[in-house]
Amino acid sequence: MRKLQFTMIMTIFAMFGANAQEQGDIEFGLGFGLNRSNLSVVDEQFGIENLYSFNIAASGEYYFSDRWGMKMKIIYDNKGPGPGFFAALIDPNSIMPADVIINYITVPAMANWHFGKNRNWYLNFGPYIGFLIKAEDTKLDFDNTDDLKSIDIGFDLGMGYKFKVNDKIKIFIEYDVQSGFSEVLTGSKLYREARNIRESFNIGVLYNIRTKGK
Repeated sequence: MRKLQFTMIMTIFAMFGANAQEQGDIEFGLGFGLNRSNLSVVDEQFGIENLYSFNIAASGEYYFSDRWGMKMKIIYDNKGPGPGFFAALIDPNSIMPADVIINYITVPAMANWHFGKNRNWYLNFGPYIGFLIKAEDTKLDFDNTDDLKSIDIGFDLGMGYKFKVNDKIKIFIEYDVQSGFSEVLTGSKLYREARNIRESFNIGVLYNIRTKGK
């Protein structure tokens, strides 16, 4: 029975296997994901809750070979800590409700390594730069943008799998982690060296263009 189950699973993966890309291919993608984010801080004095939110992304990849490519993304991200953080930032004993939404446009530039028999699997890694769009407390109707720095710099690491739909289109699932290098708060004495951390589960569609006319 176990052998039969294993054979069935392998057959399903083979049916959805992606053909390997070739040098010069370009692949565009659209996707969205669910985020879990927070701040990594030095000498944390008060607990910080996670924030659960979302992201929307567009990507483009140029293939140098069937194994390696250069991948760029533009991501609209919600990052930062969970509810109550900015009220505590102003007053550690505060019991004021707070629900601050922090929006970034994040741009990772990553090497993408494709592996597996049909190059279905991929691992991408590289630096990112994030641009702060807005930070607003939706409960108190207060703009917190001045409490954060305008630029967030860090490292992006992701791993995913692609399912073939046809010769042009694939569906991908992906796990992605971002870890900030730069401090994001301005002048906070309560939370020193606060850096963004974020992980996400993403799904989306990829469209392949073969520039050599194959």
